[in-house]
Formats: sequence, structure tokens, C-alpha cells
Amino acid sequence: MSASRAFGLLLGVAADAAFGDPRRWHPVAGFGQVAQRLERVVHRDHRGAGVLYTAVLAGGAVGLGVVVERSRNPIVRIVGTAVATWVVLGGRSLASEGWAIGARLSADDIAGARERLPNLCGRDPSTLDSAGLARATVESVAENTSDAVVAPLLWGAVAGVPGLLGYRAINTMDAMVGHKSPRYLRFGWASARLDDVANLVPARLAAALTVVAAPAVKGDRQRAREAWKRDAGAHPSPNAGQVEAAFAGALGVQLGGRTEYSYGVEDRPVLGEGRAPDATDVARAVTLSRAVGLLTAGLAALITMKRRAPGPRPRRGSPTPTSAASWSPRRGSRRA
Repeated sequence: MSASRAFGLLLGVAADAAFGDPRRWHPVAGFGQVAQRLERVVHRDHRGAGVLYTAVLAGGAVGLGVVVERSRNPIVRIVGTAVATWVVLGGRSLASEGWAIGARLSADDIAGARERLPNLCGRDPSTLDSAGLARATVESVAENTSDAVVAPLLWGAVAGVPGLLGYRAINTMDAMVGHKSPRYLRFGWASARLDDVANLVPARLAAALTVVAAPAVKGDRQRAREAWKRDAGAHPSPNAGQVEAAFAGALGVQLGGRTEYSYGVEDRPVLGEGRAPDATDVARAVTLSRAVGLLTAGLAALITMKRRAPGPRPRRGSPTPTSAASWSPRRGSRRA
């Protein structure tokens, strides 16, 4: 299974790089429609309803992935992993939106940049000037590098198609209901907390890989590492601050500050040191994001190839194997 999973992951990464998100009948959009219908049925202003909502949707996504993983046909597993990886990754779409906003800012097209910003984050673009739009874009590119690239690949490497689909379901629910608005403060609690747990390791891996990739944008690894270690913990999110702080250090800019959302205003702590980001830094952030994505793809394939399914236990009364010649783990068997 390890070889077929690694091959499938890399094929999915290549498909995302070549084609981006599916233009029609996107499975994630279909999942979102199902989630909206379920929300209308089960929504109540308390956490229990949110727990039910989260369990049904996340469990359904994982169950669908298990069906693919159960196949003994390696071609089915490769294709299933590749398709799942393609539809859950957002690397090319993230880069396209970042570049589009950066190009508009470079051309002093503030209205055009404001129009594109909601494709990346939930901030109110009408209140943002050029500097605010640049900062919002860099922060969103950083956070989404973890959420839309590093995390799904890591979950795919360690848990296959169930990990890919389950993670994307959790992350999508968090984007839909994991807000601090009156409607979702209690109902969205379970989705938001589950997303925090699912991203604990990926966010820190994304920050570490950002440090490694800093020279790709003429950044300093030591500065990126220092900003990550010094500033990440001050961010209100246990995960977003990790990669945002590392990006700030790698780019040599200062992130954070007053942040306006539709549901209110947050005063974020300062991340990094230096000047405020501008249009050039938006393009550099996209380049850094792509470099982190490539490193993650290679790491995910390596993790997958290193994993081996446990071999069968000797039957009671049978002789214990004493050498590799007499017994070896079965390649291609399904992990428990």
C-alpha cells in the first residue's frame, strides 16, 4: 500500500499544479451544500447540536475514504488517492488568487484587489487600503499554505484517503460554521475545536518548512526561526500564528494588528519585525507558499514509503520465524 499511496499523492499534487480546482461539480462544493442542508435541520444554539453536525459530516467523509482504502486493486487505490488529493488540495488556486491580488495592488487597482480578497479570507475589504490589502493577503496565503496544502498532504501520508477526505471535511466545516458570530459561537464550537486538533501538527510542520524555504524568497532562515519561536504563541489561533509568524520572519515584514471581520474587530498581536508588506511581498509570499508545498509533497511521499503494514502474527503452535528468508511483512497488505 505504501508505494501506491505515495504514487497517488504525487499524482494528485501534479494534477492540482496542472489544473487547479475542478471547474465544475467540485466535490468540496458538493460537500458544502450537504453541510448547509444538514445545518438547516440540526442547528440549535448549543454545542450538542454542533457536535452532532460535526460527527455526521466528518464521519461520512472518513467512511467514504475507507471504502476506497479497502480495495485490494492497487490501480483503484492509486487513482482513488490521486483524485482525493487533487480535489482537497488548494495550492494552485491559492497561488492564483495571491498573484491576482498582488498584480492589482502593483497597478494601484484597489477596487480590483478588494473584489478578489473575499476569495482568500473573510475580512471586510471595503475598510482596507493598499497596505491593509497586502497584509491581509500575505497572512491569508500563509495560513492557507498550512490549511490547504501542508495539512491535507500530511493527513494523506499518514491516513490515506480517509485522512484526506476527513481533513477536508473538518476544515470546510470550520470555514462554514467555526466563527465567533452569534449564530455559530456555540453551534460551531465542535467544528472549530476539531479543526484546531487536526491542524496542530501540520501547522508546526508548515512553519518549520517555511524556515527551510526562506532562501527561496531571499529570506533569512534564522530570522524566520526567531519570529516563529518568539511570536507564534501570541496569536489567538493555536495554529495560524505558527505559519504566519514564520512567513513574517522569512519575508522580513511585520504582520498582525487591527483585523476587521463581518462579525467584529480583532486586535491581533504583531508578528515579525520590519516594514509593512506591500505588493511585492504578496508575490514573494506566493513563491514561498509554492516552495513549502513542494517540500511537503516530497516529505509526504517519503513518509508514506517509510510506512510498512504490519505482517501477520504466527499462528499459535507454529514455529517462530528466525530469519528474513523464512518470513517477511506482506507488501501491499492493508494497514489495520
